[in-house]
Amino acid sequence: MLLRTKLLLAQVPLALALLVLGAIAITTIGQLGSSSERILKDNYRSVLAAQRMKEAIERMDSAALFIALGRRQEGQELAWRNRSLFEEELETQIKNITEKGEQEASQALLRRWRDYLASYERFVRETDYQVLRNRFFTELLPKFLAVKEGADQILSLNQDAMVRKSDEVRRFSRRLETFITFAAILAALAGIIVSMALTTMIIRPLSVLTQTARRIKEGDLEVRAKVEGSDEIALLAQEFNTMTDSLDRYRKSSLGELLQAQHSSQAAIDSLPDPVVATDLEGKILNANRTAEAWFGPVLSGPLGEAVRPLEPALTAAIKKARKYVLAGKGAYLPSDLEEAVKIVGPEGERYLLTQAAPVYDETGSLAGVSVVLRDVTLLSKLDAMSKSLVATFAHEFRTPLTSLRLAIHILLEQLAATMSERQLDLIYAAREDCERLQNLVDDILDIVRLQSGKLELYRVPIRIFSLMENICDQHRLLAEEQEIMISYSLPPFDEEVFADPERLELVFANLIVNAVRHTPPGGSIEIRARTNRESVRFEVKDTGEGIPEEYQAQVFDKYFQVPGNIRKGTGLGLAIAKNIIEAHGGEIGLESEPGQGSTFWFTLPKTEGQPGG
Repeated sequence: MLLRTKLLLAQVPLALALLVLGAIAITTIGQLGSSSERILKDNYRSVLAAQRMKEAIERMDSAALFIALGRRQEGQELAWRNRSLFEEELETQIKNITEKGEQEASQALLRRWRDYLASYERFVRETDYQVLRNRFFTELLPKFLAVKEGADQILSLNQDAMVRKSDEVRRFSRRLETFITFAAILAALAGIIVSMALTTMIIRPLSVLTQTARRIKEGDLEVRAKVEGSDEIALLAQEFNTMTDSLDRYRKSSLGELLQAQHSSQAAIDSLPDPVVATDLEGKILNANRTAEAWFGPVLSGPLGEAVRPLEPALTAAIKKARKYVLAGKGAYLPSDLEEAVKIVGPEGERYLLTQAAPVYDETGSLAGVSVVLRDVTLLSKLDAMSKSLVATFAHEFRTPLTSLRLAIHILLEQLAATMSERQLDLIYAAREDCERLQNLVDDILDIVRLQSGKLELYRVPIRIFSLMENICDQHRLLAEEQEIMISYSLPPFDEEVFADPERLELVFANLIVNAVRHTPPGGSIEIRARTNRESVRFEVKDTGEGIPEEYQAQVFDKYFQVPGNIRKGTGLGLAIAKNIIEAHGGEIGLESEPGQGSTFWFTLPKTEGQPGG
């Protein structure tokens, strides 16, 4: 069994644990959402109908008073409109019987309404105003109060039911929270324990190779690595033993002493499962391991780009980028983000390759070439895609119960269910703020998943720089002033255009400016600047805040990262979203900062559609 197969099997328990936990979470969240929806479906319509019936009967009573006072036409028009409204809401209530005793209360209200309506019609036909006034107080008013009392009874029944069901949902949610917590802990422990056990079994032969290598380092060339099996580690052990035999023979000869280092390193490189190619400064291939020869051909000569290009053009671009980084004197190029992996299709199916490069120095310490390694990260890429899919699913499923919860909180804040005290309203306001923060987090997660998966479309149009800067500054001026921070903008000499998606560009500015406000003390300032060149425009957001230590500057655009030691502010996704949006436009983003001297976040955008990256 191949090593990659064993490693994949070692991750299966964790994947199963995630799937089980996801199924449990989706099921329980769905139950909670259904419980919340039932409150609105069963009782809210009846509460609304009862309130409208009360309003209608009160206006009909006012209309009767108009008639008794001699304003017959005005009173009859008012009565006719509200009579129809009362009957519509009464019919709705009769069709929405959900609580015990509500059927009897609705029928009683219907009878009182008909009795009131009969008296009302007799009242309207009377022409003697003295008789009208007597009938209004002796006959019509008591029946009006009876109808209103019936509507109040239905209103009270449904309001009490809403309170009772809300308490049930709250108790149910607490039970679900406890259940999901224990399920998550058990699933995580089980998956970790099983995966650790399998991983330990897989890497155990590596300890044998380590001990063998240590003894060889100490000069014992008689030692051999004893590893059974047919996977890559066993093959590596065989090659290791072969190398040791060669070392032993070379050490016993004068030629061996001269070629010892070269052959040992070549044997080790050949045993690697990933392609390794050494090139000179111009890109010409100097040496390659066996895996590289199997991929690109038994004889490698000429520039590396020409050897790779027939396999996958995107891989050529990745290699060019890595070599450029090393040749610029920046050291080894070691990308840790799997998003830089390139997909290729070969005889064995799809593969994901991550390009790494390291400088090669000569005896004088000068740069002599570049070593390129194409790491096969297919398994890691698939696991990363699975985790992104799960995160997106969880975030999407959270939206339904969040919507129901926000609606229920809105109803409570409007005091439609019942009148609440000031302390209760404070608690509801706090709950609404927490719901909004959770909604923002879910939206951020969905945005960054769409950006990383390439599913978020950009609708780019030409945008004038001057109007853009003015609008952005105006949109955030109130936020800055609330924190006692001065915000301003600096325009370039000429008004030009950038080619970008307006909505996404505003989101980038919002994330950078909100980040600057959070980390700038009162009395500070934020300046938004734009600089132009022939092909692009560079935008900057400069603050006078606390600054970022140099050791953390390379990580600030990573998801969920926040500088250690600071009070946690936000979700840690804003800068990551901004980075993905700018890169989707074909631009670049970065920062310049010193602790105590503030920070300057910058990004570039192309001027016109036809330019690179546009």
